Amino acid sequence: MAQPLWTQIDYDALKAAIALGALRVEYADKRIEYRSLNDMQRLLAQMADDLGMNANTGNRRRRIGNFTKGL
Repeated sequence: MAQPLWTQIDYDALKAAIALGALRVEYADKRIEYRSLNDMQRLLAQMADDLGMNANTGNRRRRIGNFTKGL
């Protein structure tokens, strides 16, 4: 399984910027300026999907398997 392009830090920084209404996100040695809130929200959803999270709550999705003997 490939490692996601995004980290939890990336996700949290973008989510905080959206909450503040900022179009610029800065963390570590990175600085990104977005064109619109819509662009930021689309990217946040993509990050959540790549990280296996629910974009609305920020919680990781859980998958439970069900197995039978087939008898």
